[in-house]
Amino acid sequence: MSSACHEFSRYAAEYGSRNVIQRHVAEKLIASTSDKPKTILDLGCGSGTLYSLIDWEVEYFVGVDFSASMLEHHPSSLNVELILGDFNDPSLFERLRSKRYDRLYSASALQWAEDLDGVFKSLASLNTPMSLVIFTAGTFKTLHECAGVTPLLRSSDEVISIAEKYVDAHYEVLHTTLEFDSVREMFRYIKRSGVSGGRRVLDFAQTKKLMESYPLDYLEFEVVFITS
Repeated sequence: MSSACHEFSRYAAEYGSRNVIQRHVAEKLIASTSDKPKTILDLGCGSGTLYSLIDWEVEYFVGVDFSASMLEHHPSSLNVELILGDFNDPSLFERLRSKRYDRLYSASALQWAEDLDGVFKSLASLNTPMSLVIFTAGTFKTLHECAGVTPLLRSSDEVISIAEKYVDAHYEVLHTTLEFDSVREMFRYIKRSGVSGGRRVLDFAQTKKLMESYPLDYLEFEVVFITS
């Protein structure tokens, strides 16, 4: 396992995107792919960020997401199959095992697994190389400390410990930051980006107090890259 600290620091306003962090990790997954897989499975494909970054010819692409509205915005093609499904449901993998894939990707989705151990067991049953990125508890670290709340996500150590039971892989913990013009813009990003999973842990008064006292002009993110 290796760790890289502050590989990049992005200024959110320059991008005009709620998903700059998710796009960055997807870019890293694609850039680190040396085998140029022809048949691909993307778990948590969303509206197609990872698909749009693939710069080689793909014979068959399967994208899975639990959000029908996201899938409506995913690029379509004769060689693209989109599946409305939830990786928390073991029956999904029974369907996925009917095909063979050269590589399985998942960018910024598996942190919301209800039973990560069970999901990794299902992933291993597909018997295919994996490129995964999972957000972990160091995400919003200072924010959680200032608010006095427990992180919603698993620690990087816990994620790696679970994954190692099922996957022989390279593990990298990456810390990044995203800068903002104001704390208000920062909190708006948290609400809209999806990084927080839509989970609200503070009421209005607590949020207002935190906005007034938050000491940084950036948010911290921690992710685990898993490549087999």
